[in-house]
Amino acid sequence: MKRFRWLFAASGMLAVTSAAALAASGASATAASTLPTITVALNGKTVVVGGTLTSGAVNVVTTVTHEQQGGTFLFRLNPGESPSVFPQAVKEVNAHQGDLNYLESFGSIVFDSVNPPGTSSAQANLSAGTYLALDVGGDANVPPHSFFTVAPSAAPAALPKAKATLASIEFGFTGPTTLHDGELVQFVNNGFLVHMDVWNRVKNMADAKVVAKALLANKITKKVGKLLIGQGGFAGPMSRGGLLQTVINEKPGIYVQECFMATENGVSHTALGMERIIKIKK
Repeated sequence: MKRFRWLFAASGMLAVTSAAALAASGASATAASTLPTITVALNGKTVVVGGTLTSGAVNVVTTVTHEQQGGTFLFRLNPGESPSVFPQAVKEVNAHQGDLNYLESFGSIVFDSVNPPGTSSAQANLSAGTYLALDVGGDANVPPHSFFTVAPSAAPAALPKAKATLASIEFGFTGPTTLHDGELVQFVNNGFLVHMDVWNRVKNMADAKVVAKALLANKITKKVGKLLIGQGGFAGPMSRGGLLQTVINEKPGIYVQECFMATENGVSHTALGMERIIKIKK
């Protein structure tokens, strides 16, 4: 699995057995809106950012070519920091076994989408500042990236009201456990730590309970892995306040919602309660 490998190859997420490892490739949502649009073009070698780069609610439209999966990772630098801190930030994270919480000294992960080939979109709420846009689907040890500036808007747009909000906290998820295919859903990190919002799909509720119990007990086996019939992500790792709003188009069925980030001593957040069963209906 290549996603995030460059930044936390030794993290708890990759310590999960291959039977339950995330592909994070199931999302292909499109959030149509009249918001100002930021465009992100990913081809595995470069990241090109364009569009209306102003603060407030925006539609982030990502186009992926020449790679099986892209990922738009937007990192806002703290005021006063310059792009030159990027190598230092990577070094700091890698020195702590890939713990993305060590990025806090440099800035915040405000948006992290999973993007299949072609064009997809999601909504974000960006404040003015300097940003790093990075393709976390790239193969390189340090993937393609570029910096851009979001200017303050005199009249920032507001996000359209979502049908549901799913939030990450320490250590769990809040929000409805039943979602509907085609509805606008907001995913937000309300915790103090970096969290992700990803899923495994299973055939039925009985299998979901087995998987959830195994994740909580940190006992993932090949037998448990065989119960998984799909993997994907709503949102990748985001810092406190990070937000992604999108139209979900996952297949109706039973899912186990998860966060595979890890504590400083290597304990997966799933083993601390960040797993629960949700349903997606038509």
